[in-house]
Amino acid sequence: MAYKIIAILILAAFYGIYYIKLISQRKQGIQTNLLGKGKKGFVKAIEDSLKIVTFVAPIVELISIFMDTYIDLTWVRVLGCILGILGVVVFAVSVLTMRDSWRTGVPDDKKTELITSGIYAYSRNPAFLGFDLIYLSILFIFFNWGLLVITVLTVVMFHLQIVKVEEAFLIKTFGEEYLEYRKKVCRYIGRKR
Repeated sequence: MAYKIIAILILAAFYGIYYIKLISQRKQGIQTNLLGKGKKGFVKAIEDSLKIVTFVAPIVELISIFMDTYIDLTWVRVLGCILGILGVVVFAVSVLTMRDSWRTGVPDDKKTELITSGIYAYSRNPAFLGFDLIYLSILFIFFNWGLLVITVLTVVMFHLQIVKVEEAFLIKTFGEEYLEYRKKVCRYIGRKR
């Protein structure tokens, strides 16, 4: 029962942060969810696929939580709880650090600020790192094959969004400033020497 409560709190905190930010920006006239909007070709395919898997994933996660599926290894479940809490913290800090530059998807016509300080000095994509930690945490706590498949699909789609969409957008938008930043900070975690 404790694992169910922890997992539900992790998901509630994560989605709470996401929707509070979305509503807050909407009140300021900022469109936050840009996935697939105004996109074409490969970028649209990636963003639409990401939209689908991130819609299906919480459904599969909740089913797994209420079915209470798991591998009987306490340390794996405890690790899942730790990863989930860490994921929520990383996601929250990344959203707060980005301020009004934070978006889901990339804006075609609006230039945002390139954030390189705070948590972004140690990860170019801390929000995505937070997503991955949260999805992995639920997998570790309530393992089943369906959850494994949706978790892998989601993590792969997040990675494709970063590598094929967001990095291209950042290079086009910020040019040399982003390229210099990319030389110093790793995609997910750490600084380069």
